[in-house]
Amino acid sequence: MFLFIDRKEELEFLEERYNKPSFEFIVIYGRRRIGKTELIKKFIQDKPHMYFLCNMAGTNTNISKFKKQVARFFSEPEIATDNLGEIFSYIVQKAKEKVVIVFDEFPYLVEKDDAIPSSFQEIIDETLKDKNMMFIICGSSVSMMEELLGYENPLYGRKTGHMKIDLIKFKHFSEFFPENTIEENIKIYSILGGIPFYLEKFDTEKSALENAEEQILSKKGMLYEEVEFLLKEEFREPDVYKNILSAISSGSTKVTKIADKSGMKASDMDRYLKALMRLGIVKKEIPVTEIKSKKTLYTIDDNFFDFYSLFFEPNRSEIEIGDVRNIKDSLNKNFGTYVGKKFEKLIRTEILRDMCPFRATKTGKWWGFYRNKGKRKELEIDAVALNETTKEIFFVECKWKTLSFNKSLKILDDLKEKSRYVDWNNNIRVEYFGIAAKKIEGKKHLREKGFVVFDLDDL
Repeated sequence: MFLFIDRKEELEFLEERYNKPSFEFIVIYGRRRIGKTELIKKFIQDKPHMYFLCNMAGTNTNISKFKKQVARFFSEPEIATDNLGEIFSYIVQKAKEKVVIVFDEFPYLVEKDDAIPSSFQEIIDETLKDKNMMFIICGSSVSMMEELLGYENPLYGRKTGHMKIDLIKFKHFSEFFPENTIEENIKIYSILGGIPFYLEKFDTEKSALENAEEQILSKKGMLYEEVEFLLKEEFREPDVYKNILSAISSGSTKVTKIADKSGMKASDMDRYLKALMRLGIVKKEIPVTEIKSKKTLYTIDDNFFDFYSLFFEPNRSEIEIGDVRNIKDSLNKNFGTYVGKKFEKLIRTEILRDMCPFRATKTGKWWGFYRNKGKRKELEIDAVALNETTKEIFFVECKWKTLSFNKSLKILDDLKEKSRYVDWNNNIRVEYFGIAAKKIEGKKHLREKGFVVFDLDDL
């Protein structure tokens, strides 16, 4: 059974739109498995509705199925027409109250019949726009759904609202795994990210790695072919995208290095990287203190894709024949470091603003360099929050380990030294320094010294 967790804001948005005495055309999209359908079903459960799941059998087959659904809704014989406009006119005439009509996986219709957007443009303009009805289209093909919202599409300008459904926040993981420690849930977050369907597939009585081995790294696992399927659904060249993701996951973060590692021309990378960014799989980053920068890096922002690219893809051939020795060795050696990077990401994206001593207007990380006796020295600060108006800046180091009081002091002293090279309002800024770790000893004394310290107990 699917657990319906979070999505409060999304439900409130849909309720608000439904309660308006007017026509509403809502577009909902987001990657596969993120919970779009469950959100819609939760919303319509207490309302008169027609929920229709489109398939790839073609327009005629889908219209025939939809007509049967309309007939069941009104408890009347099927309407004697295959014209979509006439079917919607019939619904409007018969409806005694506000009805929600949902076309889920709408891209399946468009994929088989490119005239579908024009047909629905006419239906909205001629039949629905002045009626107290609600029409929702939903889809998992992010690229196609964004095309439907584009200027050149017939449906452009017709929507009254749209939502791109995002990942579940880490703070809700305890609702999926109420018996787990926070440390264990961070490991699960590192492997899966916030995709509800994936979280549902992890056994609450097994560890994060045991679940990963069974569900992702085993041919019998529910998530074994998930990345393959997602890439094939979105792209014509899935293997090219897999190579790019493997290159980034292994540490190549600049365009030229990604191209070299994946065997491509640097001049061809832009369109591939933009496609991956559009889906939320890859993220383009610059130092948080800069607006434009030549220090651009590309990272895998989707934890599930990152885990797959780092641990699964390099060992795919062995896994296919049931030999898991290499991947287990890799997990034993590298999983802790991998979780540490995801812990940094979690701090930056979900926790840093709460840690911050002031109201942050911008968060991210910082990297740069300085020269010592002619030698270039690279620097990086894990998490930085700032407020451009009050000129306040907050530097944080993240450590996925237990830290003694003295070790924490050393890290904070090093952080202060690194902050000297951060070029941002150098003369008038107010600085704060902090540390986030798995466990920090002597937190009280560190706080008395003016540092912001945060460990898993503070969650």
